Amino acid sequence: MSMIELDKLNEEQKKAVLYNDGPLLILAGAGSGKTKVLTTKIAYLIEQLDISPYEILAITFTNKAALEMKERVDKIIGEKAKNIQISTFHSFGLKILRENYQKLDYDNNFVIMDSDDSLTIVKKILKSLNYDPKIYNPKAIRNKISNCKNELLSPHDYEKYIASDYEKVIGEVYYKYEEKLKQNNAIDFDDLLLLPIVLFKKDKEVLKKYQERYKYILIDEYQDTNEAQYIISKMISAAYKNICVVGDADQAIYGFRGANYKNILNFEKDYPNALSIKLEQNYRSTKTILDAANCVIKNNEKRKEKNLWSTKGIGEKITYYRAYDEKDESHYVAMEIKKLTSNGKDASDIAVLYRTNAQSRVIEEELLKQNIPYRIVGGFSFYQRKEIKDLLAYLKLIYNPKDDISLLRVINIPKRGIGLRTIENITEKADMNGISLFEAIDSGKELKFKNLILSLQQVAESITLTELIDKVLEATEMKKELESEKSIESEIRLENLEEFKSITKAFEERMGLVSLEDFLYEVSLVNDKDEYKDSRNKVSLMTIHSVKGLEYDIVFVVGLEEGIFPHLNSLMSSSETEEERRLCYVAITRAKEKLYLLNARRRVLFGKDSINPPSRFLTEIDENLIDSNKTKETEVKIINKEEVLREENIDYKVGDYVVHENFGAGKVLEVTNSLVTVAFKHPYGIKKLMKNHKSLTKV
Repeated sequence: MSMIELDKLNEEQKKAVLYNDGPLLILAGAGSGKTKVLTTKIAYLIEQLDISPYEILAITFTNKAALEMKERVDKIIGEKAKNIQISTFHSFGLKILRENYQKLDYDNNFVIMDSDDSLTIVKKILKSLNYDPKIYNPKAIRNKISNCKNELLSPHDYEKYIASDYEKVIGEVYYKYEEKLKQNNAIDFDDLLLLPIVLFKKDKEVLKKYQERYKYILIDEYQDTNEAQYIISKMISAAYKNICVVGDADQAIYGFRGANYKNILNFEKDYPNALSIKLEQNYRSTKTILDAANCVIKNNEKRKEKNLWSTKGIGEKITYYRAYDEKDESHYVAMEIKKLTSNGKDASDIAVLYRTNAQSRVIEEELLKQNIPYRIVGGFSFYQRKEIKDLLAYLKLIYNPKDDISLLRVINIPKRGIGLRTIENITEKADMNGISLFEAIDSGKELKFKNLILSLQQVAESITLTELIDKVLEATEMKKELESEKSIESEIRLENLEEFKSITKAFEERMGLVSLEDFLYEVSLVNDKDEYKDSRNKVSLMTIHSVKGLEYDIVFVVGLEEGIFPHLNSLMSSSETEEERRLCYVAITRAKEKLYLLNARRRVLFGKDSINPPSRFLTEIDENLIDSNKTKETEVKIINKEEVLREENIDYKVGDYVVHENFGAGKVLEVTNSLVTVAFKHPYGIKKLMKNHKSLTKV
């Protein structure tokens, strides 16, 4: 590590890098360069203190953030970076399980169930127990099981807390759910955190091995840790206590997922000799934006005092616009975006943030009307598309034939004439004999399916991953079925399957020759935030929860009204209102140059017309920081929004062919009161458009 690189750090950052003798708490404000500190610290440990890369464990919260950290460390120290364990908690948990599966009585080809698979299992259990899903909501039960696991409660532990008939049913389902996973040689996403703890408690020698292996532990976003993640951190670091945690209690916004921001507030109680360092210099935003953020967050009681400051200048005042209704609010946003882009600002530098997904509809409609390109961040994941889930189910079944959920998904895709009665017979036979569905198959059309999987299993051993995808698509006739449909929708699905091959190729190039096992585990850990979507010259629309970790030159925050933001559900609890305030702090600190805060006098949301007072968060901001239209409310007029619409109503029907002046020919998939959903050819795909927009013509 050269002194030049250390000289690029401010004094507090430098102090954080140089201290490596015991527990360290780095309270890093928004935009304060925490990733730079972490990567420099890792490099310093290796280059200056001669610590082996194998002895360093760095944990962050998304695969995307872990990849960025790896790349930045690699730039500083080169090849040695490959030997550092830089990953998410879930990836680290998976590594431990793959290295010790036999100690937990799993076979080496265990599979990871995603949330949809878990929901399918819960639904089947409820059906087998004759419980009405309208009374016992499968999603609610799945979420309760997930919460139990994150709180380290086994089905046996949960029994102690049962206080109602409803909870008794949850306990019954939880027991059956765990039995089903074991029977399928499967684990769920929460087990990636729970099972390593079970293993460490069961086998102290295994725990000691990992404590000796990882003598230096660095954890990013520590305020977002849940109970399981907190326990793993404590257990691994217990021997040497060289644990460095980085975070900001003011940005703790995932309480609803089980995250406990008190973990960071209590760090100095857990480690009494810990050194605490504050990073308060912000490298992202103007002074005005930071002052507004500080004004809001200081109203929270449960926090460590910290005050962000910047050398980027005062900057523009915050614009506050009080609209007549949600349409006027959206129109104002669209008009401001047009002004900004016409003055040279790239659309990809602009974000519109809202508290709930339901608010996006009216914004989307207005942006469509004004021909402003946009993308939804955290929207429908590539890996959640039907054809991709079908292909992945085939791959999982080839890897682990005991995976009943994957088998049931694809046994009749494409159609093979295997009816529900046949599947019920196989299920009964499997249940009676305590075997998997695959093992229970011994005749009929289903045996042909079984032999197909067995033949693909054999082929998989001697070809590359990408070649296997081709084989699966051909042998299963998935490709043939989509080609025979000759529709725009089937074309798009085929393109998605081709795109999947580009993912496997990229994986092979990055990792070298890889197994199906490695790939399936990698894909199972991908989430929406990790997916790289084309954002060129498009405005980003997202919830405030989704914007965490991102930054934009220009940020619009809409719907700042009591009952919307802060959310209605939080208003009866001071701790939940504080979380909403932290969410507001996160929203404000995403802006680098210019911030817009908006609300409406009246709003139709969830089919209800409501009149809400302005959000309390607005009143907490010093009025000298704000340029407002509220003094001119009597002059506010509804701007004519019909200039880009046809006067006559176009009567669209599903199946109609249309032409768009930018996207070309397309086919209508869905029609609502004001919108039409159209499938266009590659590269445009499926778009929602205003029915009467002048750019769209019916053929």
